[in-house]
Amino acid sequence: MDFSANPLHEDIRSAVREMMEPFDDQYWMERDVAKEFPWEFYNAVAKAGWLGITIPEAYGGGGLGVTEAAIVEQEISASGGGMNACSAVHIGIFGFDPIIRHGTDDLKQRFLPRVPTGDLHICFAVTEPDAGTDTTGITTFATKVPGGFRVSGKKVWITKAQQAERMLLLCRTTKRSEVTKKTDGMTLLFAEMDPDHVQIREIPKLGRNAVNTNELFIDNLFVADEDVVGEVGKGFKAILAGLNAERIIASNAALGIGRAAIRRATAYANEREVFGRKIGQNQGVAFPIAEALMRLDAAELMVNKAAWLLDNGLPCGREANMGKFLSADAAFKAADVAVQVHGGYGYGKEFHVERYFREARLKRIAPISQEMVLNYISEHVLGLPRSY
Repeated sequence: MDFSANPLHEDIRSAVREMMEPFDDQYWMERDVAKEFPWEFYNAVAKAGWLGITIPEAYGGGGLGVTEAAIVEQEISASGGGMNACSAVHIGIFGFDPIIRHGTDDLKQRFLPRVPTGDLHICFAVTEPDAGTDTTGITTFATKVPGGFRVSGKKVWITKAQQAERMLLLCRTTKRSEVTKKTDGMTLLFAEMDPDHVQIREIPKLGRNAVNTNELFIDNLFVADEDVVGEVGKGFKAILAGLNAERIIASNAALGIGRAAIRRATAYANEREVFGRKIGQNQGVAFPIAEALMRLDAAELMVNKAAWLLDNGLPCGREANMGKFLSADAAFKAADVAVQVHGGYGYGKEFHVERYFREARLKRIAPISQEMVLNYISEHVLGLPRSY
């Protein structure tokens, strides 16, 4: 890896920071309180071309890698947008990887050119109420019919379903009890969000309220054969294609929240006077901020390594998982410190750090929990017995 300044990366950072100037903390607080999707922001990201940054140039995209997409994600988050901003756009920034890698030429031609314009909204429909992180335990089933499949089942924790035109829907086409390898028998479909066959129910939640999270109730939904992503029965392979990229992107969203929290904490510590002196003069205030910054910087090194490995076609499961764990913990630590530095004001909405705290907490759960990362490292890096 080269640690010297990269002109392209610096240009991306500068451009994203400029784009985010109209979308300040007040904008995000208002959208969070009102539970309103940030359309002005979404349209600005589309206009700037960031939604298509990883889409191949042949389909009108930027043709860049996860490294560049991660920079965009971190800068959006660090501006104060946090998870409200990132969740509104991150599927457009990186989420079409299964179609890019496994979709037919027809599927790519029909849909990929619509991504950079912001015209195509989709969601991921993988998680189920009774399966959780055990993806092989899903029971949503697609029955073969002439010309396609009929799908019925339930999905949960589906982000942006209310705006989505289509969903990357993982379902079983063979029951788990009928396959030798439990990851077989699943198929990935690029299904329409047909309101006659898909009921959406919003889930009230702690934070990131500008972007909806939902349950889906799917009843006899038709999906055409030409909308299958990859091979029938090999959907787990297709969905795996984007998991390391997702963890790298999610890590950068977390790092951005941490950086926003450090910025707020440092500014407040430099301004606030108690007992006739700036509170930043007190080591009890200064040291936690300094430690939080070091944790963020250290986590970012691991995340950057993971992105470099992925973009160069090298294995990166160890680094992507470690980076996710470290960045989530570092972001939560930074947000907690920011609340503490602000004292009672940190618990109110005026200084915005309470929103950072709520959103940083999410990163320790999604897109994969800290415990599941530890399971991965224990088994696949240390060679310890599988525990689940």
